Amino acid sequence: MKIKLCGLNPTRDVQLCIDYKVDYLGFVFYEKSPRNINLHDVKILSRYDKKNSAFVAVTVNPSNEFIKENLIGKFDFIQLHGSESKNRVAEIKDMGFKIIKAIKVQNIKDIDKHKEFDNADIILFDTPGMEKSYEFPKNLISKLPVGTKYALAGSISENNVENINKLGVNFFDLSSSLESQVGYKDHLKIKNFINKVNELKD
Repeated sequence: MKIKLCGLNPTRDVQLCIDYKVDYLGFVFYEKSPRNINLHDVKILSRYDKKNSAFVAVTVNPSNEFIKENLIGKFDFIQLHGSESKNRVAEIKDMGFKIIKAIKVQNIKDIDKHKEFDNADIILFDTPGMEKSYEFPKNLISKLPVGTKYALAGSISENNVENINKLGVNFFDLSSSLESQVGYKDHLKIKNFINKVNELKD
């Protein structure tokens, strides 16, 4: 099973996530988000020994200029949450990044959109609410393709991860469910979630 934690703070959350062997650490570049990263804090990320964790820049329709100024050399993946095309995915990959492409799912037809992005490294099936913590439609979880290339986001927590795993999902993306107040990760919730997933692995 793989885990991605999103909306992290570079000074407060990163070492904990590395120590707990979180696979993907996501940092939000979206001004409307309460989890939007301070561009000055991006420099702090270079101080960490990532070990086996990967740093992910979570973006919405990023420009080449923004990518060159802020992301190159600091992130392993760029997550695309906007209206990016398959060609745009290819352009950003050519800049030296792996790509997570988010697919917003409201109905079963939306799931098939992932086939357009066969050049993305990871597909993230998400709710339409961006960061509004909408729950992913339970009836559609079992319809998702299975494998470590496919991640699920949407109100996942230690309380439901076991049931979601039984439906075939083994790549979990969490953000707001690990917070006690908006924009601030609760380290106890992170630890409890990781411990729960490790139990499921055993």
